[in-house]
Parts: sequence; C-alpha cells; structure tokens
Amino acid sequence: MSQENIRNFCIIAHIDHGKSTLSDRLLELTKTVEERKMKDQLLDQMDIERERGITIKLQPVRMIYNTEISNSKSQIQNKFKIQNSKQEFVLNLIDTPGHVDFSYEVSRSLAAVEGAILLVDATQGIQAQTLANLYLALEQDLIIIPVINKIDMPNAMVSEVSKEISDLIGIEEKEIIKISAKTGENVPEVLEKIIEKIPSPKGDIKKPDRALIFDSYFDSYKGIIAQVRIVDGAINKDDEIYFLKTKTKSEIIELGVMKPQLEKTDSLKAGDIGYIATGLKEVDKCRVGDTITKVSNIKYQVLSTDEDTYDNKNIIVKPLPGYKEVRPTVFASIYPVEGDDYPELRDALEKLKLNDASLFFEPESSSALGRGFRCGFLGMLHMEIISERLSREYDMNLVITTPSVSYQIKKRDGKELTIFSPADMPDPGMIEKIKEPWVKLEIVLPKDKIGSVMRLAESSRAIYKKTDYLSQDRVILEYEAPLINIIVDFYDNLKSVSSGFASMNYEFLEFREWDLVKLDILVAGEKVEAFSKIVPENESYNEGKRVVAKLKNIIPRQNFAVALQAVISGKIIARETIRPFRKDVTAKLYGGDVSRKRKLLEKQKKGKKKMKSFGKVEIPQEAFLSVLKK
Repeated sequence: MSQENIRNFCIIAHIDHGKSTLSDRLLELTKTVEERKMKDQLLDQMDIERERGITIKLQPVRMIYNTEISNSKSQIQNKFKIQNSKQEFVLNLIDTPGHVDFSYEVSRSLAAVEGAILLVDATQGIQAQTLANLYLALEQDLIIIPVINKIDMPNAMVSEVSKEISDLIGIEEKEIIKISAKTGENVPEVLEKIIEKIPSPKGDIKKPDRALIFDSYFDSYKGIIAQVRIVDGAINKDDEIYFLKTKTKSEIIELGVMKPQLEKTDSLKAGDIGYIATGLKEVDKCRVGDTITKVSNIKYQVLSTDEDTYDNKNIIVKPLPGYKEVRPTVFASIYPVEGDDYPELRDALEKLKLNDASLFFEPESSSALGRGFRCGFLGMLHMEIISERLSREYDMNLVITTPSVSYQIKKRDGKELTIFSPADMPDPGMIEKIKEPWVKLEIVLPKDKIGSVMRLAESSRAIYKKTDYLSQDRVILEYEAPLINIIVDFYDNLKSVSSGFASMNYEFLEFREWDLVKLDILVAGEKVEAFSKIVPENESYNEGKRVVAKLKNIIPRQNFAVALQAVISGKIIARETIRPFRKDVTAKLYGGDVSRKRKLLEKQKKGKKKMKSFGKVEIPQEAFLSVLKK
C-alpha cells in the first residue's frame, strides 16, 4: 500500500482512563478482529493487566479501515480528492503503557509514529502521567488529537476537562472529541480525525535500510521477535540483518505484521510497522531503541568520537537517535520462603528475563533469609509485576525486602564506584562523599489539598520548585526529591493525605551529594547486614532508635541478655536489651542463711555469662520483615 494511506499512531493516557477500551472499539470498527473472537481489553495479554486495568506490555496492531466518502464538503475528501468512492487506509496503532516505569519504552514507541491520541478521563481530568507522556509526544513533534472519554458517566466533568486540555495544549475546546469508549459513542469521529490530522510516514524507500526497535519479546521457536518501525528502505524475508548498537548479525527467520496475531509477509518497507523474528536467543542482543539495517550496508566501520557510523559506498548509515541502555533504578532482594525452592526461583527469573531485558538479578545470601537474588527494576510497579508473575505463573512463595536505590561513592583515593546495597559500602573512613539519585517530582492535585501534600513532600526531603494551575481547582506542584524517599511509601501516603485525588509522576534528574551515613544494626554483638541501610545523618538517630525498639518486641527472648545496638562508624547511637529468661533457682529453698540464695544466684549468673559468650540468636523471618516496614 502507498505510504500516503498509512497512519501510524499511539494512545497516551493515565492509568485507567480507558485506553484499552478505546483500542477495543477501534478494532471493532475496522473489523480487524472477528466479533466472535472479540473480548474486553483484547490487546492486554496478561491476567495482571486485565485485573488492574493497566497496560504493562505494549502491543502494536495493524488495522485496515475502508471509508466511503460521499460528502463533497468532507475535509477528508478535499484533502485526498476522492469523489464518492471507497478509500483504504492502514492504521498502525501502538498500545503503550501509561506508567512512569516504562517511560523509555513509551518514548521509543512515540518515535515510531507520527501522531498520538491524548485520552483524558472526563471524571478525573488530566493526571500526572498524562502530562509526562504528553511532554514525550511533544518532544517528538507528534500531531496530538485530544479526546475526552467516559462522557456517559454521571460524574463526568466534560466542560471543566475541556478547559484544562484547551489551556494545556493551546487549542479551541470545539476541536476536542468527546467520546464514550465503552458504548462506542463518537468513536468513528476519532478514526476520521486520525486519517485527517495525522500525516503519512515520511521515510524514503531509496535510502539505506533502517528499522527502529520499539519492543521485543522471546519466542521458543523463533527466538527474539523485534517489533519495528521501518524508517528508511525496505527489509525482505531473505535478508541478513545487523544491529548497530550491539554489533550483532542475524538471519531473518520470519517477518510480518501484527493483526494483532502475527501474519507473515514477504517484506516491510519504509513507513510500515511490523515484526522481525531474529532467531537470537539472548535478549541483550536485541535492545529497545537499537537500529536494524542489512548486513550488505555494512562494508567497514569508522569510529568517531561520539558514535559508531557505517559507510557503504560513501553513504553513511547512522543509528537512529534516542537510543539508551535502560538501567534499573530500584533494587530489592527476593528470597524463597522455603530454601529448597532456590533453584526454581532462579529458573523462573531466567525465563522472565527472556521477555524483559530491563530485569536485572544476581545471587546473594542472607543469614536471616538464606539464598536469594538481588534484583533491579525500572520502578515500583515493575517490581510488583515481576513478583506477581513469579507468584502466579511459577507458584513461588516469596519474601521481598524493602526496595532501595543505587548510590555513587567517591573514595578518598579518588576512585568512584556505584553500590546497589548498603552491604557493598566500603569502610566509612575510606569514603569522601556519597551521592544519591534525585528526581523531578510532579504532583497533580485539587487546590484544597495543597497544604497537606506540601507537608508530606517536605517530610520526604523534597525541595519545592514551583506551582502551576491546570484550572481554577487543580494545580501541579513541582519538586526535586531523593528517589529513595519517593519509592517506598510516598505514593500510599500521597493518596491518603489527598483523599485519593492526587497523582504523581517522576523522572530522574541526577546523582546529588548529600550527608548520608551507613546505619548498621548489631544483634548480640554481631552485625546483621540485612538490617543495614543508608540514611541521612540528621535522621540516623531516630531511624536507629525505631529499628532496635521494633526488634526488641519481635526477637524471642533467650536464656541470656541480648543487646540490640544501632551503630554508625563504630559509634553506638541507640540501644535496647532483650531481657533473658530467668529460672527461679531459689524456689527449692525453704529457709536458712541468705548466703545460700546468693550462692545459687551467682552460679546462675556465671552460667548465663558463659552461655552469652557462645550462644547465637536466631532471628525469625517475621522480625526481618517487620523492621523493613515503617
């Protein structure tokens, strides 16, 4: 089909604003899926997505739309000069995740299209993640089609939300399409706007072949399947391909389009969105954001100062812009409840890694919890999804520690290192400075909740930057905050203080120096690494006192006194003592001299002292988990 009749677009929205429901209606209207095979949230493949009402894994789909244009005043007709005839269009939709954890995948999906539907819930208005994804779309110079959903709801605020959108992107309110994705009301108008407003792809089929990878997953028979947008040239089923960033060659096992099931074709040309089955078995060889070209375009390599460029007969094939290696930002340890399940947990993580290149894990052990894995995630939602899939798909019973972040440490000898756990921290005397990750935090909330939300932000070490008004009643607060304070319990507290009306979004800013110290916990004189954490120095006393007080109530009493100490650089800042069991050794005495009682008590005291010298304290799992919760 001609490039003029191709439209590539995606839908950007906050969680639960009806993105998947709108996708369902578009599939029905274009008759892409047979009515008997249609079901709610068709493009959401996982049970978790259906239950939570969110999109986790992006899903592209190719739709064929036949439109009969008979109105001589139709804008579509005037544009394409069609008289009373049918015109066929290829509509490539990429259903993207809405959550901040997957912002890089969303950015690559936006780079693969020319337009985006901005979908806003009429009952909630613009939310934080709507704004975040809108900014990504504007950076890509995409055509934005504003749509208000759920207009059939009794509590819909159509006029108020229209005003918010109008002020935000600078359009007239009459240009905003009001729909009900659930009932299908006005959804055909969305299709017509896609054809009318979104431009056709501008790729040149005569240029050297380049394809952008915007997602990938693993297939047992076909290897890694790359979902791609052909930017220039064409790729055929018999071609040998080359990945510019990973410098990997591969033969094409199969290529085609998604409808949404895979449908084989002989080639994909400039402007098309489809898939390439690479046969690769290692997910790291096919990265999101990388550029695919033909091996025939690679004659020799010229190294430059900023990036690799490839020259073929004086024509330079450059990697497409925007690529970066996705690195985890949140770290947590995962242990099986039963130690014998460790091999099964390892196998389960390896299988999940095949479909999720952003998942990082490495073995570790804990005296309290046994053998497990230290895992890295894109964010809290990503961590929840992985743990949920481990539980559901692999029947794993897990213990997950409180999430942490990575820190950059500069040693006094000038060396710099990145640590992912307090246990990796060098001796305090060797450290010159510690840097922690900071983020830009945006909170969208009702105006009457500003006071309580600002108090919460200040208690989380957040630095206020500015306030913007979306409307008379809704504002955006912007802060800079340490990531560790945002990922643990900030979101739950935010929902609590705002009565559920606030939403938040954050993006990484930089590693910033702060006065941080390592807090260690000693149990009976032995350091328990599982309880160690990195905290601001001015909060260390209160945190140390909280931990030892909690442990005192949880660790079982022993036959000897157990000292619980919070320590910073060898200095004890808080202490509690678990009293020992004491047998009444004088109960058998009915009289006589008091020295007889003293003699028995002294004998008991010596016995407890001897027991303390070699006795070990077994820390129950419940104690470990309880301390992790604030």
